[in-house]
Amino acid sequence: MSAETQAMSATALDTSNGTPARRDIQRRIIMTLGPILAALIIAGCILLAVGVNPLTYYGFVLERGLLSPLGVQQTLTRMAPLLFLAAGLIVAFRAGMWNLGGDGQFLLGAVTAAASGPLLVQVLPAWLALFCAFLLATAIAMLWSLVPALLRAYQGVNEIITTLMMTFLGTSLANVLVKLVFLDPSTTVPQTRTLPVEDRLPRLFDTTITSGLLLGLAAILIVHFVMTRTAFGLKLQIVGANPRAAVHAGLGVPKLTIAVFAISAGLAGLAGAVDIIGVQGNVRADWNPAYAMAVIPVVFLARMNGIAAIGFVFMLSVLSIGGESAARRLGVPHHFTLVLVSIVLIMLALAEYIDHRYNQSRKA
Repeated sequence: MSAETQAMSATALDTSNGTPARRDIQRRIIMTLGPILAALIIAGCILLAVGVNPLTYYGFVLERGLLSPLGVQQTLTRMAPLLFLAAGLIVAFRAGMWNLGGDGQFLLGAVTAAASGPLLVQVLPAWLALFCAFLLATAIAMLWSLVPALLRAYQGVNEIITTLMMTFLGTSLANVLVKLVFLDPSTTVPQTRTLPVEDRLPRLFDTTITSGLLLGLAAILIVHFVMTRTAFGLKLQIVGANPRAAVHAGLGVPKLTIAVFAISAGLAGLAGAVDIIGVQGNVRADWNPAYAMAVIPVVFLARMNGIAAIGFVFMLSVLSIGGESAARRLGVPHHFTLVLVSIVLIMLALAEYIDHRYNQSRKA
């Protein structure tokens, strides 16, 4: 066979191999962007039904969350805790476990950081005090995940139930700690002591963007690398795909289960600490932004891919910051953003179901 014929054969082979790959990429793009577009249309119909112009609402969301300089800074700052939460959920979901206790772990980490930070900066250098506050927040969140982890690992108890129960308990405990144990006696508002602005996480490039954003990006990239490129990540995915096969392969499933819950909860606790030490400075009673529940559909939209999750977290931050502004201007409830995200998740599930049925019919 001549060299020219070989080259033509190789080209034809590359083309034949490349076409399915391109089709797969196109299908994934449609499966991702399609549900988002459909959700925006459905949410727009809801806005019309309550007398609000959806184009005006979405315009305010984009203006405040993406187009104005201050809005962009607030959006990037909001991303910091959301990235930590997304990283923790990716670890749990890839291992086939449902850590729905993120909000309780987040709040306990936040309260721990808010209580320890102002005291530690009085006796330690600022950087060391913040580092210790991060460690304490992480440790408390990990301990809080121990009950559902042990029940799942050794008794086979469904972690969806136990983590949800621990979320309610964690939220209540955080409020009790703020009102009774860590209450700032110098204010009439029930809150913890306030960490001075100069002792908080430094800002980036003379903006209001907290350096917690860099920590969050580092966390989710490290998680992505560990889950896709290391033996430990492979073990977790085997446990998630088939626990019985993992047992037969000699993997310590109970220990890996506890490790998954500890890592996921620790990252949630870090999210709370970053939000307090970087932005808020204190925790008020009854404060619960419910970030963890909002991040769950984002992780599924990203298909548990850490790099893709960064883009979807940015989208959620834009919706969150812009939605707050649009709500004030148009009288729309602030929680409408969560309604929009929920519709996106429902549409994504429908799209996945339709795609699955289509693939099954083609194989038949």
